[in-house]
Amino acid sequence: MNARSAVRRTARWRKAVAAATAGAVLAAAIGGGAAWAAPPAADQRSTVTVLQHGLDDLHGLGVSGTQGLVRDDAQTTVARSGVADLDTGAPMPVDGYFRIGSETKTFVSVVLLQLVGEGRIRLDDPIEQWLPGVVDGNGNDGRHVTVRQVLQHTSGLYDPTGDLPALQSADEFLEHRFDHYTEAQLVAMAMQHPPLFAAGTHWSYSNTNYLIAGMLIERVTGHRWYNEVRSRILMPLRLTRTFYPGDRPTLPKPHAEGYQQFAPGGSLVDTTVFNPTVAASAGGLVSTTNDLARFWQALGRGQLLRPGQMAELHQTVLAESVQEVRPGIAYGLGIMWIPNRCGGYWAHFGDMPGVSTLNAVTPDGHRSAVFYRATVLADPDRAPAVMQREMALLDDLICG
Repeated sequence: MNARSAVRRTARWRKAVAAATAGAVLAAAIGGGAAWAAPPAADQRSTVTVLQHGLDDLHGLGVSGTQGLVRDDAQTTVARSGVADLDTGAPMPVDGYFRIGSETKTFVSVVLLQLVGEGRIRLDDPIEQWLPGVVDGNGNDGRHVTVRQVLQHTSGLYDPTGDLPALQSADEFLEHRFDHYTEAQLVAMAMQHPPLFAAGTHWSYSNTNYLIAGMLIERVTGHRWYNEVRSRILMPLRLTRTFYPGDRPTLPKPHAEGYQQFAPGGSLVDTTVFNPTVAASAGGLVSTTNDLARFWQALGRGQLLRPGQMAELHQTVLAESVQEVRPGIAYGLGIMWIPNRCGGYWAHFGDMPGVSTLNAVTPDGHRSAVFYRATVLADPDRAPAVMQREMALLDDLICG
């Protein structure tokens, strides 16, 4: 989803929260918000204290429940805060299932980069070569958009997320939450709009890019993108609790209920049950904090890509429209670089209705941190405050 300025943040938040978007998540942090109490310096506390304090702060800011995990090599620290169900008061699960949103993009990018390493597709191939007629109309031209530009969000392609009925309001969500979509249908919706800019000239986050990436994987391999993710990533790493549910609208147990605030001042709507094909290869995977932490460590350590493709993964451009969040934020091929006081970390954030997840991994892959919250707020003060606290928590966990 396109990153936003502070002026447009509130209006577009209602459209963004249900999409699998890193740009929307980051842009929510722009501007002020409710204050949270700064804890003591991170290096004076244990990892579990830092994690627990941060999750408790998020709960205090209005998040129903949140859970996090830190892995140092094979040593794991977990914490949780709040409740999994506002009606029953059941505690948050320690390692429950949740929708990971745009973190799906990193999995998809890794598969495409593996195919590049195998010589089956090239990063500078035009999309038209593999998907004739898919990127076409209203000024869109797949002859001038490359695989690299799709993976890096420099394609200029419009993001149709805001056009989806289920993401507009609580009533429309309940009416349309079981709608089925294919990647091709969603891309066709994007083609009803002109591109935002000429490919390669700017950066703008768009789910359309990774819907196309999923289609490319199928065209190259003959298999659906999620089958390739499973055989190339999940099975080798034994990530047994990560999967694509397809049209299945429910989550396995244990899980927390997800709650979405569709408008500032509005009530929280239980958005746990819906059809995730609305995000598909741009954000449809389900996972756990433990699986995700292991994935990010394996990626950081070079276990999934050859050196040449690792270099391409980390070849970044400035993420222009989120510099107000933190100067120097950059985007590679399905991965984001976030600078901080101890250098920086690799990451990708994700949203789906009622859930938001963030992660960080050190450049050497030794330490990873993942946490998610089961509430997405639209209030213009609390939503940025939550995001600011999350980013501060990632800094403390990675630099600790």
